Amino acid sequence: MSNTEFGVSISDELVEELDELTEQCVDLQASRSEVVEAILTAYFQSDVDHKARVRELIIRRRKGTL
Repeated sequence: MSNTEFGVSISDELVEELDELTEQCVDLQASRSEVVEAILTAYFQSDVDHKARVRELIIRRRKGTL
């Protein structure tokens, strides 16, 4: 499996939560990238309608209800 690098802009609040998760995995020496990849892998391997779920999440985020 090859990796592709790309930049992502996220809110400071999400950075703080991501850093907390990364710190909780210090024994694994996990990087931010590895934590994000694990989260995305779990999401895409779940049995949900990804298109519908992403649309819902974007709409909720824009309305401030997420």
